[in-house]
Amino acid sequence: MANELLISETAPHGLLVLTLNDPGTRNSLTPQLTEELNSEVDRFAADDALRVLIITGADPAFCSGANVRGMGQRIQERDAAGQQPAGPKPWERLDPSFTARLSRTPGGPEIVLKLHTLQKPSIAAVNGPAYGLGCGIALSCDFRIASEKARFSEAFVRNGLIPADGSCWQLPRLIGVARTLWLQYTGDPIDGEEAARIGLVNQVVPHEDLLPTAMAMAARLAQGPTVSMALIKQLVLQGFNQTLAEHLTLAARAQEIARSTEDHREGVRAFLEKRQPQFQGR
Repeated sequence: MANELLISETAPHGLLVLTLNDPGTRNSLTPQLTEELNSEVDRFAADDALRVLIITGADPAFCSGANVRGMGQRIQERDAAGQQPAGPKPWERLDPSFTARLSRTPGGPEIVLKLHTLQKPSIAAVNGPAYGLGCGIALSCDFRIASEKARFSEAFVRNGLIPADGSCWQLPRLIGVARTLWLQYTGDPIDGEEAARIGLVNQVVPHEDLLPTAMAMAARLAQGPTVSMALIKQLVLQGFNQTLAEHLTLAARAQEIARSTEDHREGVRAFLEKRQPQFQGR
């Protein structure tokens, strides 16, 4: 069935651009939009031809978070849908127990863990307010590009709630404990410039340059060795809970996996032939 609240577009280099498109609710995550977003992220994860994901919103907002009018009814968790990969992905090859721990059914929004555990690059192109769970979705992507109209708010406290979207785990790793607590205690919004200053976003650009900047960034990543990128992400995530010795042991295993890829062979050939490599993500 066609999406009604989510625009899904493919672009050259294997880019998938998802636009939250319910301006009447400022792109709030109603059950329908949540289902459509989960389904498209599952499709992206399973399709080897798709290499980089961009999530943005239809102006004037990125995502206003959970639909407050529907908070009286708990949103049911949904099973992951879509085609399963034919073979093991890089994370399963490197450390299956890590993937198994992450795949346990979590409490809280399913989309957060889906984005956090994607084994391909993801970019949030934040075009306007990203409040509550909307901010959590942006935090769950690998990178965040903000327009000058972007605003970020940990708005849960304003409704007497707590950030149950993973941001109590994500934000301290990006901006530190004290800044995290201030944002989450107050719910005060910050603009893109302040978000960049404290390390919450990678870059701030004029509003009209937001999607072109995100697309250029995604195209560059898509032309890289995405299997190596997946292994790098796993090493970074597991490294939070490892000693250096444990990390080096895992990194050595990851290097062996990387050496077995076609992209490694292509990288060496391109170096010897003094040309740009043509990576295929395998």
